[in-house]
Amino acid sequence: MQIAVLLFDGFTALDAIGPFDTLGRLPGAETVFVAERPGPVRTDQNALALAASKGLDEVTRPDIVLVPGGPATDREMKNPALLDWLRTVDATTTWTTSVCSGSTLLAAAGLLDGRRATGHWLYQDRLPPFGVEPVSERVVFDGKYVTAAGVSAGIDMGLALLGRIAGDEYAQTVQLMTEYDPQPPYDAGSPEKAPAHIVALLRSVTPKAESR
Repeated sequence: MQIAVLLFDGFTALDAIGPFDTLGRLPGAETVFVAERPGPVRTDQNALALAASKGLDEVTRPDIVLVPGGPATDREMKNPALLDWLRTVDATTTWTTSVCSGSTLLAAAGLLDGRRATGHWLYQDRLPPFGVEPVSERVVFDGKYVTAAGVSAGIDMGLALLGRIAGDEYAQTVQLMTEYDPQPPYDAGSPEKAPAHIVALLRSVTPKAESR
């Protein structure tokens, strides 16, 4: 089984690494980081890069595709090379997945039309123009499409899909091995719980969705 993690300049590191460190522990699976061109790909914080070992043309039939998000997804929604690759590999994937605003890329590729999906709460307004029903859930399964909410939700998505594929006990073993036992110091992890002025601040600095 091959797991292809898509990279593009400006992706969010944890969107890719969270699922990689959970779903990537699937027995017998090969994980490959793929981008338009092989080489280092900078994250949204620029100080960190991940190395793409293969270009898009070298990965043609992955079993699982993982699309991270990040501020650059607005730009990548108009990238024909990336969208064409997603459409091509999706024809034969067993699972097509995303984290955070990565669901907007699946939507822009036409893969989520008529489906339910989640994503980062600041980017869910990008989904309806593509025929997608946005839902405020941590992880959403709709057929073979699995979408996760913002950033840290990728860990949950990886474990949930790992359980579907390898069984609950194996997924629980990976959860314990990674000591994934969230106990955050603040209860501000969603717009419903965070102070209103912080929610407003983040909305004010996030670019608005462009009309199609």
